[in-house]
Amino acid sequence: MPSERTDFVVIANRLPVDRVTSPTGEVQWRTSPGGLVTALEPVMRRHDGAWIGWHGAADEELQPFEHAGMHLVPIPLSEQEVQEYYEGFSNATLWPLYHDVIAPPEFHREWWDSYVAVNQRFANRAAEISNEGATVWVQDYQLQLVPQMLRELRPDLRIGFFLHIPFPPTELYQQLPWRREILEGLLGADLVGFQAPGAAQNFVRLVRQRVGHKTHRDTVYLPDGRTVLAKAYPISIDAEGFESLSRTPEVQARAAQIRESLGNPRTVLMGIDRLDYTKGLPQRLRAFGELIADGSVQLDDAAFIQVATPSRERVEQYRILRDDINRLVGRINGDVGRIGQQPIQYLHASYPREEMAALYRAADVMVVTPLRDGMNLVAKEYIATRWDNEGALVLSEFAGAAAELKQAYLVNPHDINGLKQKMLEAINASPREMGRRMKALRKQVMENDIDRWANDFLTELNEQRDPHGKTTRPVA
Repeated sequence: MPSERTDFVVIANRLPVDRVTSPTGEVQWRTSPGGLVTALEPVMRRHDGAWIGWHGAADEELQPFEHAGMHLVPIPLSEQEVQEYYEGFSNATLWPLYHDVIAPPEFHREWWDSYVAVNQRFANRAAEISNEGATVWVQDYQLQLVPQMLRELRPDLRIGFFLHIPFPPTELYQQLPWRREILEGLLGADLVGFQAPGAAQNFVRLVRQRVGHKTHRDTVYLPDGRTVLAKAYPISIDAEGFESLSRTPEVQARAAQIRESLGNPRTVLMGIDRLDYTKGLPQRLRAFGELIADGSVQLDDAAFIQVATPSRERVEQYRILRDDINRLVGRINGDVGRIGQQPIQYLHASYPREEMAALYRAADVMVVTPLRDGMNLVAKEYIATRWDNEGALVLSEFAGAAAELKQAYLVNPHDINGLKQKMLEAINASPREMGRRMKALRKQVMENDIDRWANDFLTELNEQRDPHGKTTRPVA
């Protein structure tokens, strides 16, 4: 446990580090890849805060430690809790429910009981290490009960919550047996942040209908006189950092090497995603395969690289998806490929940030086609690396990023013919058209970076509000 309390606490399901074992057997920690860690690491360092989260191993308790200038406070989880709270309720109940029921959610009472118990453990730890009047920022769908639990323990705290995934409409959300408990859990926060205005509106509407509190626009009025604000704060990336990385000679050389390994085709198309049924991988691969098969795109002229980072491999839906994608890639390559030339290069692996930047630089057309996504930071990372204003982005209308990245080639990924048409437009775009679109996309991403996201949220959170929503005093 840190020797003293802190004024700034982040609570997330995972700590921002992974444990690795060196060839000599030495155990070390390294900063994790991923959107949430990328987003919050610089904020944590600036505020000298503490990060509470699970360290990734079941049935093990660790003492708090420091890494890269961050105070890390591990929360233990048993193997049963990993199965029920994380793999169960978080990823087989909430995840599919919040993503338009693309896969059917499962509702099990024992999963819910475990979710409640783990959320309480996180809240208890935050209450112990937070200074009087500290700011606590709770992250994402795994911890939606923490704000109210923490409010009951420490009413002096400023509590913010940010949901990184979509928040569903009434018709879907009301399937959840514990719908009221989740809403009341979120209402423990002073500020509830969402990726898109529609998600915030869904939340306020549900609070009014299901909990019965008075609401006005983005504000919920509680019986005790406290107000809760629900607003959209579209998350972003370290845009300048990604651009700088992509300009290094090493990354540029690696990008050229990637293209050369493909035979230097005229157009390299790219998809980079976590392997998840929400990401629309089958739709984009099928569309590209059909473009090759019907002669719209020549095999000698184009190649598609699909990187699928392994994800939640112990969850049955994800094992099924992995096998389905393997079969689909094999069938397309078998149908339209030839010896030494496969149209789709499929990589089921994770890569460091430098390799990701090289992949982005190697891609002429980035294809991002989720069936539902809270934001999608891959689209923004790609744009950040296109400092020469070359390249094109094909983007699903159902990604949160589509509301900001209006100069992308927007598609409905369920419409395979429409997806093929937009991919063709991107492939055949003139340099002038490509440059016009990319300049607008880059202006949006570079001006609205991760610092702005965090500052906007924390500034709003650290304004003390009276029951009428008027600012009375700032909280340090």
